[in-house]
Amino acid sequence: MNPLRAKALVIDIPGRGDGQPLDFTVEPGQMWGVLGPNGAGKTTLLHTLAGLRAPRHGEVHLGEHSLTELRRRQISQQLGLVFQERQDGFPATVLETALIGRHPWLSPWQMESGDDERIARQALEQLDVAHLSDRLVNTLSGGERQRVAIATVLTQAPDTWLLDEPTNHLDMHHQVSVLQLLTDQARAGRSVFMCLHDLNLAARWCDHLLLLYPNGDACWGPAEQMLVPQALERLYDQKLITVEADGAPVFVPVKS
Repeated sequence: MNPLRAKALVIDIPGRGDGQPLDFTVEPGQMWGVLGPNGAGKTTLLHTLAGLRAPRHGEVHLGEHSLTELRRRQISQQLGLVFQERQDGFPATVLETALIGRHPWLSPWQMESGDDERIARQALEQLDVAHLSDRLVNTLSGGERQRVAIATVLTQAPDTWLLDEPTNHLDMHHQVSVLQLLTDQARAGRSVFMCLHDLNLAARWCDHLLLLYPNGDACWGPAEQMLVPQALERLYDQKLITVEADGAPVFVPVKS
């Protein structure tokens, strides 16, 4: 499984200067969280790492190859992306949507096989949406649609997961089950790189963090080095109280 590398990467945010170049490597088995306030560039970074947006400067590498050297199908076999927001282009059932995850592995005009359907159904089962297989996606709740999107990437079986707010619209039980699934993916040797709004979920589940500041500054590293009040209070422009629960730090905003 190939690492994902940002090499002197400057993401392109209109109206903002270059900011700090990003040089980090997401190794197999790691679980990264990206934190930052609204407008800091989290989604833009994720789309740049997926090859959907060109960087202003620098490169993204999968293993030894720049994304620009790889065909889209090759990238899709290695990278899976869960968008923060999605549009349903045409009516499709939950099972049909999950089967889209198999497309990078099929030749042109090849139909999905029985094995492909089995993989998709197993993914839907893991995300607790198998009972919705015949429902149209546009009839689902926000949380159900989010779990279908994650099941689609699970069906795709990429080496690297890129996720934009994967716990959006999810109740507490499904937040935990999704993050446990992603942890299991990392333990199996894959890598996870996800943008999060919830600082405490990142503190609980991530082993590495990338902090993106609104002015273009950034810092990254092992979670225990990033989870310090000085860095986090500057990140969110908010005083925090730190307590410990079940062996992990919990951050509580101070009332003004």
